[in-house]
Amino acid sequence: MVKLNFNNLDVETQEKLLTTSKAEIEKRFGKDLKTYALENGLNFDELLNEEAIRNLYNYQFMFRL
Repeated sequence: MVKLNFNNLDVETQEKLLTTSKAEIEKRFGKDLKTYALENGLNFDELLNEEAIRNLYNYQFMFRL
């Protein structure tokens, strides 16, 4: 669960969440994503970014007001 302060949803916080998600995806699926990107002629960084954004939908957020 990710705890956020509702008053602090600025760009820096969003980038931090995306960076955390990217690290998680790369740790769990990095090898498979690299193989998939090479086989299909895709950019690995763009693919990682798309998967990280998709991964954010799986997080459970708790907001404090």
